[in-house]
Amino acid sequence: MGLIATVGLVLHPERDCKGVMTSITGWARSRNAQVLGLPGEIARIDGDVTAVEPESLAERADLIVSLGGDGTMLRAMRLTCRRGTPVLGVNLGRLGFLAEIDVPELDAALSAIDAHRFTVETRSGLRATADGMDAIAFNDVALERVPGRGIPVVELCVEGNPFVRYAADAVVVATPTGSTAYNFSAGGPIVSPSAEGLLVTPVAPHSAFNRALFLSSQEKLSLRILPSSGAVAVEADGRLIGHMNPGDVLDLATLPAAASVVRLGETTFYQRAQRRLRLLGSVEAD
Repeated sequence: MGLIATVGLVLHPERDCKGVMTSITGWARSRNAQVLGLPGEIARIDGDVTAVEPESLAERADLIVSLGGDGTMLRAMRLTCRRGTPVLGVNLGRLGFLAEIDVPELDAALSAIDAHRFTVETRSGLRATADGMDAIAFNDVALERVPGRGIPVVELCVEGNPFVRYAADAVVVATPTGSTAYNFSAGGPIVSPSAEGLLVTPVAPHSAFNRALFLSSQEKLSLRILPSSGAVAVEADGRLIGHMNPGDVLDLATLPAAASVVRLGETTFYQRAQRRLRLLGSVEAD
């Protein structure tokens, strides 16, 4: 990444970001860099900020700064999908997996970016398509039970061939990035974000086969809603994107290197996982 002439900001919808934004806008001003913000968010940003539509933010910015938690970071990654614009995550509040730094580290991080002392880590995305539905996620896509409509019964097909059926409260298809989110809470494994593939995990399964699967990013995956299933809600990164009924098919595909995340070498994925999941310490068997 060369000279940063334009910085884009993506804000948490509720948390107070003023102190952090003052540092960022001051840094940009001292370098004659333009600051961009989204309509509806620029009123919360002090200083000279230009409003741009979401589809233009990543196209015009040399660096995107996400201020919030993992949800804000995921939104910034979706905005930059396939454009290659690097995203720096600044964590506000609880520790997340995706944000690179906490607020006290911001000034040092900006200086490191100035001096090109950083790396860019790519993250794969996940595209979900069905009739009337097309969405991108960086954590997961989940088929969820609709209250009062029966248990989802889903047939998983690989390369067009039926492989296994799940009857469960939900079926989660996660990227390696999302392995520490819904997948983990459902009992699925942690997967290194440098891996490429899709992780399928049933939530509260009612079927005999209740294990998670990890598929290659090159394999075509689809989920078919079986006739015995109730209607299902489809969520992408926790956002409701539609509903499906028996007979409908959801196609899922990996998007390699769909987003770029700034890494300053302060912590590794495993160190962040240790802190967030409280894995520090050891358990000794008697």
